Amino acid sequence: MLAFGPIDGAAGIAGTVVSSIASFTAPLTGTAATAIAIILFTMGVRLLISPLTWAQIRGQRRTAALAPRLRELQDKHRKDPAALQAEMMKLYREEGASPLGGCLPALLQIPFFTVMYRLFTTPQIAGEHNALLDERFFGTPLDAHVTDGGLVLFGVLLTMLTVLAWWSSRRMALVQAATPVSPDAPPGQAQIMRLMRYLPYGTVLFACIVPLAAVLYLVTTTTWTAVERLVLGADRHLLTAAAPASAAGPGRG
Repeated sequence: MLAFGPIDGAAGIAGTVVSSIASFTAPLTGTAATAIAIILFTMGVRLLISPLTWAQIRGQRRTAALAPRLRELQDKHRKDPAALQAEMMKLYREEGASPLGGCLPALLQIPFFTVMYRLFTTPQIAGEHNALLDERFFGTPLDAHVTDGGLVLFGVLLTMLTVLAWWSSRRMALVQAATPVSPDAPPGQAQIMRLMRYLPYGTVLFACIVPLAAVLYLVTTTTWTAVERLVLGADRHLLTAAAPASAAGPGRG
């Protein structure tokens, strides 16, 4: 899968980084050195894109703060969807907000995850034996899948991902509640938005088909997201902005 030059080259670099971190931490982490190195590598990736994440959080705060004005526009242009859309976009531009601003940090992680997946699914990297496949975490090979054994370890990791998916789904519901939707939206849009709240659970399903190393990446990055948002108080404004929408009754989210 994805066996072409750029990915293999990036996997070779990532393998060198992970191996170096593992060698450095081995005196303290023992046989878990490579697994810990993957976790540290993931944290490094998240730290690298943190400025974008912080910008995303600021953008969400601005968007949530616009909720009352967006509802005013809905009432004013209830019978003119085109005018409503134009006024909403104008307001977003004037305030430097974007309803799609939260996508970029997640998209930027895709190349890193792809490289990590490649690193632990190919027997050779840069023409040499991939020694990382020989490493284990609590007795389970890092290239093992959930069907290969290690059910206790996979069970713990999948449980963590499920809890984090629930948290992410709840946060997504708050974002939707804090972002008014045109009452003249096409039929079925509300159902699609509700369905999107369950997308975080796709991470749990995905973890069931990727190697243990990739599962460690998923657990680490989703945990980082949760902790980062809690530390920055990123969701408090969503609770405040969502309250009026909830009080207004169903049909807005």
